[in-house]
Amino acid sequence: MLRRIVNIVVFVPLAILLIVLSVANRHEVRLALNPFDPSDQTLSVSGPLFAFLFLAVIVGILIGGVVMWMEQGKHRRRSRLEAREAIKWQTLAEKRAVVAQQANPAPAPRATNGNAPALAPSAPQAALPSSSSH
Repeated sequence: MLRRIVNIVVFVPLAILLIVLSVANRHEVRLALNPFDPSDQTLSVSGPLFAFLFLAVIVGILIGGVVMWMEQGKHRRRSRLEAREAIKWQTLAEKRAVVAQQANPAPAPRATNGNAPALAPSAPQAALPSSSSH
């Protein structure tokens, strides 16, 4: 809900501003791509000014995104390596737990006669999580 309000507060005024900018700058301009001869018609593009402004903003956002993606590559690489290492250590711990369990099997409960109470569990029940409390 808060995110939606923030989006409305930010994007509605931004959209109004862009619409006003587009209406105010719709006259035709020529973008010369030849710095040595600006009057050269083959290397020039004509269009409304707001289109060139929007195009410049979009190109800037794309270039910034690519630069940031490349800059953060080392962090993504380290994260992948650490995730692989964590999986390796977890697998090793699970294998060792299985081997330890097989090497030290739990003792079988003693047979009781009808009058004697059953043996208490080896692990305290209070330390185990209960699924009924959730």
